[in-house]
Amino acid sequence: MNQEKRIIDLIEKINDHNYKYYVLNSPIISDGEYDILFRELETLENNFPQYRKSHSPTQRVGSSPIKEFNTIEHKEPMLSLSNAMNSSELFDFHNRTKKSLGQKSITYIAEPKLDGLGVTLTYSNGSLIHGATRGDGFNGEDITHNLKTIKSVPLKLRDVERKIPTYVEIRGEVFIEKESFLKLNKLQAKKGEPVFANPRNAAAGSLRQLDPKVTATRPLSIFCYETGLVEGDLFKNHNSLLKALKKWGLPVNSLIKTVRGPEGLKQYQKDLENIRNDLPYEIDGTVFKINDYKHREILGYRSRSPKWAIAGKFKAQQATTIIQNIEIQVGRTGALTPVAKLKPVYVSGVTVSNATLHNQDEIDRKDIRIGDTVLIERAGDVIPKIVKVILNKRPPKSSTFKIPNICPACKHTTHKSLDVVILRCKNLNCPEQIKGRIEHFSSKLALDIDGLGEKVTNLLVDHSYIKSVSDIFLLDKTKLISLEGFGNKSSENLILAIENSKVVSFSKFVYGLGIKNVGEHVSKLFEKYFLSDLGDFMKSSFEELESIEGIGPVVAKEVIDFWSQVENKIMVEECIRRGVIIRKKEVVENQFLTNKTFVFTGTLKTINRREGREIINKYGGSTTNSISKKTDFLVVGVGTGSKLKKAKKLNIKILNEQEFLETVNLNQNK
Repeated sequence: MNQEKRIIDLIEKINDHNYKYYVLNSPIISDGEYDILFRELETLENNFPQYRKSHSPTQRVGSSPIKEFNTIEHKEPMLSLSNAMNSSELFDFHNRTKKSLGQKSITYIAEPKLDGLGVTLTYSNGSLIHGATRGDGFNGEDITHNLKTIKSVPLKLRDVERKIPTYVEIRGEVFIEKESFLKLNKLQAKKGEPVFANPRNAAAGSLRQLDPKVTATRPLSIFCYETGLVEGDLFKNHNSLLKALKKWGLPVNSLIKTVRGPEGLKQYQKDLENIRNDLPYEIDGTVFKINDYKHREILGYRSRSPKWAIAGKFKAQQATTIIQNIEIQVGRTGALTPVAKLKPVYVSGVTVSNATLHNQDEIDRKDIRIGDTVLIERAGDVIPKIVKVILNKRPPKSSTFKIPNICPACKHTTHKSLDVVILRCKNLNCPEQIKGRIEHFSSKLALDIDGLGEKVTNLLVDHSYIKSVSDIFLLDKTKLISLEGFGNKSSENLILAIENSKVVSFSKFVYGLGIKNVGEHVSKLFEKYFLSDLGDFMKSSFEELESIEGIGPVVAKEVIDFWSQVENKIMVEECIRRGVIIRKKEVVENQFLTNKTFVFTGTLKTINRREGREIINKYGGSTTNSISKKTDFLVVGVGTGSKLKKAKKLNIKILNEQEFLETVNLNQNK
């Protein structure tokens, strides 16, 4: 037989066996027979490397270790889901949906919410070109080399009767089964290496290995459930997509089913909660999605989540333990937070030793004392929470606990506003606040200064080498080398990391400032609106901030309050003076869209608002929710209201949907 033909034949046979094993769960040959085919393929490819194919199963661990992960931008954002904590909130979701759609009956796709790591697989003309983590929802880490090691991930989609899209982003969840996790930890312990806290951490750690050969030894699995950007043949509903995914060779969870109405949502939630502990993998809830894609378009999106889907959370799992002490932590905003130090206890897959007590009101309400036996749970299977004190187990000589009115870090008197319950240290020079601000500023999502973590920050502040965020950029080798644990090389590395951090995007810098309620997403909204102009951002008014789409009065007030403190303005100016450069976001110039502000009103027919916003953002424009003097265009659909009247009053140019699309296309073609 022709050697190339035999290699192609073996690739097809082995990939088909992988499909039957991992996707259909119905293997037709033994492991021994599979191994014989695989070894024959390996031998032929080694002897005739010119015939080796990129989608060969032997190429799953073909890459060398990398030095760092690159960033991949998601063509469609990987958004979060809003949560329903009980059946009542599921019913509310259904009623909102029914009202918005004007439908009597609604069909949902129900699926288990796996406790793993969200990823995206991108295929071009059926071949896997790259894979990435969810990241911040907009950009993720390139982990292609590691995802290829998962045998259930096809390197090439199966060619079936339904045409494969020319380009498709497929979303999935990577996880480790419970039994495999236990075996992995036994192996880790045997090798004298750290064990993993839970299956999710094990999966995440495995996918973030720089050497794919290490990842290949880990028992990773994947279920696919959604798409991002699709180019080519589109789907009318989610059911048809799931069927296509399976035919293409992608694993789809067998527990996914179609349900109807609120009772269907409730029953599925109940059924999965009942079998949760019996499943071979961890789940932390359910997910419900509108089946009809036209209905999804009508419902649209919030800033961080779709309106056509919701996650149903399970009742929290509980355990009892003892409060051994209560410590007061001082955060970067000066907030004093009481934290219960617990006798370690295993809850929902993790060992819990700390639980926040939030504030004095919470301590008083539950009458929490040192030495108490308490019932704890992990809210949403994430955050440890004290549910109640078990009073009949209280020690006889216990006493009530009061948060001291003196900051434990700087000994300044604390302050509590009339409308809040949180005690704060108002001393901006409080060492714990400084430490918190520096850690936040240098974190991965901000300036990403490698080597400037908690331990090093503590040393620098304790030695008074840093008294403000801007002092980071005054550090030199002489100061660093005097610190415990620092030598020539480590000092040089940190100085280099600081130097490399000086050129930073507007959104990362703003996030790093630590403005209350201004996270990653909000920082990106500001970047789009202010076009990376820090000066304009610092001078912005409450009204202007509130008009930005996705920004409400709470965030606007926090920004105004932040810039009202002279110390913050001085700190930012010192950062700029010491070499920080705010990198302008690159946009494609468009004379119609660039630097222009748009507002949408009414229902659009050809495109939805999200698509309209994406067009505007792509070409350097911005969108807001409300009409102001700074608005350049109002795009009107069906069913306009007060925005149209106000736009006419302010002489703002008004475009209907067709005029908007025609103008955009004309300018795109120039």
